[in-house]
Amino acid sequence: MEPRVNTLLARLDWAWRLVMTGFCFALFGIGGLLLSVVWFNLLLLLVWNPVRRRRLARRSIAASFRAFLTVAKTLGVLDYRIEGSDVLRQEKGCLVVANHPTLIDYVLLASVMPETDCLVKSALLKNPFVSGVIRAADYLINSQADALLPACQQRLDQGDTILIFPEGTRTRPGEKMTLQRGAANIAVRCGSDLRVVTIHCSEHLLDKQSKWYDVPPAKPLFTVEVRERIAIDPFNDANLQEPALAARQLNRHLLLQLQPGATPLSGINDASALP
Repeated sequence: MEPRVNTLLARLDWAWRLVMTGFCFALFGIGGLLLSVVWFNLLLLLVWNPVRRRRLARRSIAASFRAFLTVAKTLGVLDYRIEGSDVLRQEKGCLVVANHPTLIDYVLLASVMPETDCLVKSALLKNPFVSGVIRAADYLINSQADALLPACQQRLDQGDTILIFPEGTRTRPGEKMTLQRGAANIAVRCGSDLRVVTIHCSEHLLDKQSKWYDVPPAKPLFTVEVRERIAIDPFNDANLQEPALAARQLNRHLLLQLQPGATPLSGINDASALP
């Protein structure tokens, strides 16, 4: 009888997580709309200083994400662990680069980075659930090529952190990781250090090949690991001559650091040692 009872309990647990996953998706969408339609419009009316308004909007987003993750964890939909959250919370004036295995990677990171900037795809401006959030937080849009680099320079100079997922989209399970050069180019041309963050999910959930209702048999655990801060100076060494070459070498280094299972390299600041 005991195996049957265990099987029944496992099925009930799976069914519960399926229903609660749907609930959490609805909660996230409704929360995004309420923030956009109600709270951010109130900020627009009551806070005239654009810098203060942007700061309040970003803090509101972080608080909302923390509340959402708490609800999802309490309901048993997922579990998560962020190793080094204090480092991220205190980080200033650098790029934060992370791999992108799931749909909620941004939620996990922004929940502990109350004033972070973010480089987002222009297509998200057409999404009614997040477009208001993007505008209120004054995030950087990756399609604005001419204005992007000066905007990044300005925000880094004023002490902002900019969150970037160099893959450009979620990782495809089983496929080789590839990085676009946007993050490396910004770092090289703006002279910005980079903080590496790796994200791992114990189950297939919300990845590139999964729908929201593809709930795994076991509760997923998200592990976020805050890793080294990469100094940009060695990559901008005069011996490298051109920024394009420095960006290529930095991109190779980031790829080594962001791949699952990679370990920090010794001599990371020796750019000449890179292939």
